[in-house]
Amino acid sequence: MFMMRVMMVIFLAIFLLVFIPLMRSMVSGLRGGMATAPPPSRTALDILNERFARGEIDKAEYEEKKRLIS
Repeated sequence: MFMMRVMMVIFLAIFLLVFIPLMRSMVSGLRGGMATAPPPSRTALDILNERFARGEIDKAEYEEKKRLIS
């Protein structure tokens, strides 16, 4: 009876030592796949267009900076 309890504890310990790292690696693999995707790149012209659309710069400044970028 005592040996059966000891074997059960050993089996449970081995199961947890294998199962937990396996699950962690699977979860981190899923997260890592999403995290490694490159962010969409924005050009200087995109940023300039956004600033003009938000009203941060006026038309004259927009056209001057656009001419400098091109």
